[in-house]
Amino acid sequence: MTIENVIGTLLWTAAGAVLLFVLMGIDAYFTKYKDMAEMKKGNTAVTVRFVLKLVAQGYILSRSIVTSDDLGEALLVSFISFVILFVLEWIVEFAFRRIGDLRLDEGVRDGIVGHGLIAGSLHLVGAMIIGSCL
Repeated sequence: MTIENVIGTLLWTAAGAVLLFVLMGIDAYFTKYKDMAEMKKGNTAVTVRFVLKLVAQGYILSRSIVTSDDLGEALLVSFISFVILFVLEWIVEFAFRRIGDLRLDEGVRDGIVGHGLIAGSLHLVGAMIIGSCL
């Protein structure tokens, strides 16, 4: 391993970490509750959803890095994938509300762990599908 490899790894890791921080911030902004405040209060459902969402975004980022020679392209692909997951989450939650009156966002906010698992799993499955396309 050369010094260029080490520097490159540090740069790509730092850029990926910043992107993940930004994406999780955007996600938290659009939820109907305050992620950090709920996690501080011990809301396990919010924590489960947050962790699964972070794992999903990390997986997409790792796949985009593996398939790209350009850092900017990898970050852009990760951001676009985040938007795709965001839209898919909205569509599935809308369908759950219509079909079964299941309100995941309210359930997560209220601490129903099963709702957090469902919401987070949607991101994880979406990430696996998106990752396989990269």
